[in-house]
Amino acid sequence: MFNWHVPAKKWGLAACAALACAALGATAVPAAAATPTAATNQITHPELDWAGSQIALHQPASGGRSVVTPNVAGTPGLDVSGYQGNVNWSSVAANGGRFAYVKATESTSYVNPYFAQQYNGSYNAGLIRGAYHFATPNTSSGAAQADYFLAHGGGWSKDGKTLPGMLDIEWNPYGATCYGLSASSMVNWILSFSNEYHAKTTRWVTIYTATSWWSQCTGNTGDFSSTNPLALANYNGSPGTMPYHWAYQTIWQYADSGVFPGDQDAFNGDFSRVQALANG
Repeated sequence: MFNWHVPAKKWGLAACAALACAALGATAVPAAAATPTAATNQITHPELDWAGSQIALHQPASGGRSVVTPNVAGTPGLDVSGYQGNVNWSSVAANGGRFAYVKATESTSYVNPYFAQQYNGSYNAGLIRGAYHFATPNTSSGAAQADYFLAHGGGWSKDGKTLPGMLDIEWNPYGATCYGLSASSMVNWILSFSNEYHAKTTRWVTIYTATSWWSQCTGNTGDFSSTNPLALANYNGSPGTMPYHWAYQTIWQYADSGVFPGDQDAFNGDFSRVQALANG
């Protein structure tokens, strides 16, 4: 079994990162002002874009789909989008699901039509749940997309059952891998989204990504590890190498199918750590 629990002695710094309790956000990377193109009309299939929709296509060892189901330690969970439609949350809970992330929005033009059923249904079934946003950095600013996300289900409340919002930043399903942004502009876009979300909610977003995308599109510059929890996608049997400066993942998305609908996730710790992230 791959043992990726965070040792107890590390929880001082690790919990601070995972619970987003740092006082300052990530450091911006100087760059010329980048003005995203007016490309909202390029968002042609948002119902097919979800956390991981591009991962299996860009992780060669996965063979195009997840083929490895590792013996995973941690707290089981899942993430879903409009692609799953109405989810049987009672069945998810009966099969051991304890937390969920639900796609709420994409760009500034799309809202998951099944969001209410998925977000409220998971809550009613006893799961701790949160919402996520599929980023399209070429269509509008990070702050604008954070505001759209917040206006359409992406908020946070300290009710013990709501995770901070998650920013899904991965390969572009519509074109250039890095959305036409330089590495420094990409870091600043992510920072803009994260800072806006923090300003409106007091929480730092969880950042969902893959190590290879992060390296290619941020150039391993900008450090979000002290503020933003990491949700890491890797379908090859283990979390693998962490993205720049993160010491570990808070959530590992390890497969795109399995016992739960949608993607299969594991929280790096027992259920009390999921509760701690929800409570901030």
